Amino acid sequence: MCGIVGYVGTENATDFLLEGLRRLEYRGYDSAGIVTLPGEGQVEITKTVGRIESLSEKLQQDPMSGSIGIGHTRWATHGPPTEENAHPHFGGEGDVLALAHNGVIENYATLKDTLIEKGYTFRSDTDSEVVAHLIDHYVKKIEAKGKVSNDDDPHAILVAAVQKTLPKLRGTYGLVILFRNYPNVMIAARRGSPLVIGIGNGEHFVASDGSPLAGYTDKIVYLADHQLAIVTADSLRVLHRDEGHVSHNVQVLEVEATDLTLKGYAHYMLKEIFEQPKTLADTMRGRLSEDNATAIFGGLNLTAQQLRQIQRIILTACGTSWHAALVGEYMIEEMSRMPVEVEYASELRYRNPPVDHKSILFAITQS
Repeated sequence: MCGIVGYVGTENATDFLLEGLRRLEYRGYDSAGIVTLPGEGQVEITKTVGRIESLSEKLQQDPMSGSIGIGHTRWATHGPPTEENAHPHFGGEGDVLALAHNGVIENYATLKDTLIEKGYTFRSDTDSEVVAHLIDHYVKKIEAKGKVSNDDDPHAILVAAVQKTLPKLRGTYGLVILFRNYPNVMIAARRGSPLVIGIGNGEHFVASDGSPLAGYTDKIVYLADHQLAIVTADSLRVLHRDEGHVSHNVQVLEVEATDLTLKGYAHYMLKEIFEQPKTLADTMRGRLSEDNATAIFGGLNLTAQQLRQIQRIILTACGTSWHAALVGEYMIEEMSRMPVEVEYASELRYRNPPVDHKSILFAITQS
């Protein structure tokens, strides 16, 4: 469960990036890194294996500058936890772009072989570096043609290259990308891995979830699947990968900065264990009607008649969410007398189980 943060504005990006990564420590990680762009053609990077404190100590000894940057905490999936495998990753000869990635690119091996044939050299074992080189490949290809559909847009080539890249990727991604020669813009893209954009005064933020943004802004935009965002200090544009410009919905961030502190606990896991009674009560608030002896489920988009036809419930999840689903199986069957099955999500997606109109499936997020 990796974490991403990004900043573009007028302040030193490193301050927000470090604090944001600290707030994402609950996700679990084994390495971390930060990239900033001090100016056009300039790039600075610091990476470390281990905790955020190790990254902070490195930055104290060798501070980074720049008012735009991205940071990442990684849980090793492709390749062991090393500085080479830590994010962000560079793409292109001369480190043309830097990229942080959450998710898994399932066809990375095929893409990697193709890129090696085209002359690209890989420094890591990750699937993410493939995305960085692929974007660089399309930047060069578009530049060679000498034109794009919207020449008035100073970032048109970058956007076009990302739009060319995304359909080639099979799997999930939350991407935040910086370009060495464009030190005023970030591009973010999402498919299956959440990304939130925070809107400030002359600054914008990007994160895997809302927690790093608390205390910095209360205005946020959730990217939907297949959307990408072009983010500068003063502007935010959202595009659909295939359909072009879309209007983005600004929402209110309902997280307070004080909610994110350890509050005297030794670590976040211990804090979350002791917060479980309150969390469960908050989750069920407004969902149970004692007067009518029933439950109230918003968001199902099913009529009462359709719900009465349901004869089987399927819960699908991974990791600790899978354990929660196992507990849910016992509770739902006991209270509703409805058959419940629990499926591991990473296996279910490759199966073709019999699921008819009398079954209802709930997918439980890990986050």
